[in-house]
Order: sequence, then structure tokens, then C-alpha cells
Amino acid sequence: MIPLVPKASAVSGKGKDRFRQSCRKVIASVLVILTTTGLAAAMTPARAAVPDTLPAGDPGMVVAVVDGDTVVLDTGMEVRMVGIQAPKLPLGRRGFRSWPLAEEAKVTLETLVANRRFTPHFGGRQMDRHGRALAHLVSDGGIWLQGEMLRLGLARVYSFPDNTALVEEMLTLERAARDARFGIWSHPFYALRAADPAELSELIGTFQLVEGRILDAADVRGTVYLNHGEDWRTDFTTMIDRRAMKAFLAAGLDPATWSGTKVRVRGWLRSRNGPMIEATHPQQIELLDDTVETERE
Repeated sequence: MIPLVPKASAVSGKGKDRFRQSCRKVIASVLVILTTTGLAAAMTPARAAVPDTLPAGDPGMVVAVVDGDTVVLDTGMEVRMVGIQAPKLPLGRRGFRSWPLAEEAKVTLETLVANRRFTPHFGGRQMDRHGRALAHLVSDGGIWLQGEMLRLGLARVYSFPDNTALVEEMLTLERAARDARFGIWSHPFYALRAADPAELSELIGTFQLVEGRILDAADVRGTVYLNHGEDWRTDFTTMIDRRAMKAFLAAGLDPATWSGTKVRVRGWLRSRNGPMIEATHPQQIELLDDTVETERE
């Protein structure tokens, strides 16, 4: 059998860098094949039911892929694919270490966009502070790029209060990939975390998905604290401030009544009377059935 790539021992000098890059591309291609083989649902590309009310921008071909969730169109528009977070690359940041599967996510995105034209659709704020467009990208053939990265397990849902279009659809795709342990969901770096303050305290400053049952929901002058332990000074807590509470109530949700409820919350962990995540909008918190079990590594 002829090997796909040469043996490492046969490569020297500058060729080693090209060899490593070739290996990464092969690995990413194999990853896509493995995560789409054997399951009919996984073989069907994600297609977006983009509401007619979402404004559309000028379509364009992708001329550059920055990382697993950012591309540049030939129209000159740089698009941060809103609603997802792919594994991060350093991108020039000194001392920043690549997250696991970051290179694979980028190569997979390069494969997905090749020879396809995409139209940006805007579901909220249209530009970030870096001047990048915040958009959903849909190909002429109806392939939803965010949905594909989630379906393959190469991104997590990452929403903001001013950009929540299609989040429910994205959460559904994320759950399916996680259940199948596709991509990042087979790596401990991205594991669902239990609401264990000792473990979570070691992860301060990172983006996490945390599952657990709320022991007490406390309303303190309009701010709601969802406490997962008996000692609010040290346990894991989700905080929902007055402004965010308006969005929850408008969605027919009252977190102050959630004592005893099992939830999955996502966000950046900070330290404030123990590990804490601030929920700024309802889509950050999923209400779970008793039958749902936490995946732990």
C-alpha cells in the first residue's frame, strides 16, 4: 500500500514543517470522514431555516480562513461566524497556547468553504469591536456553516444577548454531536463539568459548560443567584443581574423559582464567592430532565 504521507524519518530540514502541516490536513480530513460515517443524521449537512426577516449581506467566495470560526470573503468582509466558538488558535497572541483540535477545526472549515459561495445573514448586532461582521453564513446550496461546524463537533454554541437568532437550532446540533462524542466532545479539555467548586476553581478564566442541580435560587435586590451548594461563599453560582432578568422574564422564565432544577449553564468562569458564571441572556442556561446525565472525564 502506498502511504498517504511520507514517514517522519524520511523528512528533514524545512520539509518537516510541510510534513507536519500535511499530517494535520490528513488528520482533519479523516476526522470529518469518521464523524460522518455510519450515521444517516450525521451524513446530512446542516441547513438553516433562515427567517426572511434576517437581513442579508452581499454574497461572496471565501478567500481566507482565519481560524475555525472566522473567514474573509472576496467582498472584503471578514466574518466572525456568530453563535459559535471553535477551538482557538494563538493568531499572534504571545504566550497563548492553541486549544486542542484548533488546527483541525480550521482545516475542516477550509474544506467546507472550498468552491462555495456564501451569503451573510444578520440576526442581531452586525459588527464586533474588531470590525468583523457578525453573521450566519449560508451557501448557495443551503448549507449553514455554523450548523456544519457544530454537527461535526468542532465548535460550541457561544451566544450573546444582542445576537440570539438560531441559538435553539444550534444547541440541538451541539447536543447531537456531544452525544455521539464527535470532535471536541471526545476530548477532556471540552468535557461537561459538574458543579464542583474545587474543580471549577482550577478553571477560572476559561469558557465552560457546567451541569448540576440548583440547591437554592436567591433574589437579592433584583439580582438572582443560582447556588449549587449550601455555602454561597464558596459554591458554584450562576448570577443573573437585574437587566438580564428582564430578558428571562420576557421569555416566560423566572430563575428565582428554579430551586431543585437541574441545569446546564455555559459561560466564562470567574471567581466571586467561589466559581461563578454570569448569565446575560436565557440561552446560556438549559433546563434539563432528570434523565440527563453529566458527561465527565
